[in-house]
Amino acid sequence: MPKRPSWDEYFLKLAMLASERATCPRMHCGCVIVKDRFVLATGYNGSLPGTAHCYTDGCMIVNNHCVRTNHAEINAICQASRRGVSLDGADAYVTNMPCTACAKALVTTGVCRVVVFSEYHETLAEDFFRESGVLLERCPMPERQINYNLAEYSSARVCSGSGVRDG
Repeated sequence: MPKRPSWDEYFLKLAMLASERATCPRMHCGCVIVKDRFVLATGYNGSLPGTAHCYTDGCMIVNNHCVRTNHAEINAICQASRRGVSLDGADAYVTNMPCTACAKALVTTGVCRVVVFSEYHETLAEDFFRESGVLLERCPMPERQINYNLAEYSSARVCSGSGVRDG
């Protein structure tokens, strides 16, 4: 039996999963904002709703940064805002150290703890977190622990006759 992940590992894995939705090939980043072990919002670095994606139309580079996309943290904050969800007192799990602007946004929303496993270049995030009393924790990248045997899983859980429709 594989080791059960800690809560931090679990939420970092969710952030990793969110990062798979990223639309910019320059970096895949994911963010999951949690309070009391309940997911409030998720985000990944992606284009504005209804606009072109970097994968299809190319990156829009300004000062060596792609500006076509919002960062994962901003998308998670916007998702919460659109749903009327307060982030005050929440924890943010982010695959990469937030950039300076995202760090300031997380501080301003009331996030009290940020957990990362990867660094990001040229950021003042750590300084802003420290000055604002936001706890920054670095964890190792979570490992994939379970390899499902799909044939075994499928035979153990048959959906026919369970009320689940195909298609």
